[in-house]
Amino acid sequence: MERALVIGASGGIGAAVVAALRGRGVDVTGLSRSADGFDVADPEAVARGMAGLSGQFDLIFVATGILAAPGFVPEKSLAAMDAAAMARVMAVNAIGPAMILRHVPGLLPRDRSAVVAVLSARVGSIGDNRVGGWHGYRASKAALNQIMRGAAIELARTHKQAVCVALHPGTVATPFTADYAGRHAVVSPEVAAGHLLGVIDGLEPAQTGGFYDWAGAAVPW
Repeated sequence: MERALVIGASGGIGAAVVAALRGRGVDVTGLSRSADGFDVADPEAVARGMAGLSGQFDLIFVATGILAAPGFVPEKSLAAMDAAAMARVMAVNAIGPAMILRHVPGLLPRDRSAVVAVLSARVGSIGDNRVGGWHGYRASKAALNQIMRGAAIELARTHKQAVCVALHPGTVATPFTADYAGRHAVVSPEVAAGHLLGVIDGLEPAQTGGFYDWAGAAVPW
């Protein structure tokens, strides 16, 4: 891997992935809202940021997302659902990555392997949902998974060696999860980055369109 693009490069996992890649000698381009005005919820900002890129990337890693809209928390009941709050979560977690994916085909090589990986979450799995709640976040990640699946099908027609996947990083010690880790095993962003890059390193074209956890195991849809 020679060149990588990390979107959400200032976040806990994104920053750790950038550091890990640079430690390998990879030429990394990072984009974030705080440093570059790259707001995934703003299609015009996404278009500007992606249009400013040139060349081809061996890895495009999207590490953006929110658990709930500002001023809200993940819903514990149906009665807690708020339309505007759910729309904001969907805009950041699903529509934003979709707007990024619009620009991805022109940034990937066609003559060699490349990976497009987006952070999803196990709670976005419909088949794995046994406790309910967190309706907006779950729905947004389920939508993201479907978007990634469709993107993988389309990319396979023109980029035969490309792999397009959704990844579950586990529970990572960041401000994102600080209030919700509960009884889950928590790892540092640096450990999570190592796990995720290990999975990415081992991906084959036959796995495109899949949903995998930090250990490389398939997650049910």
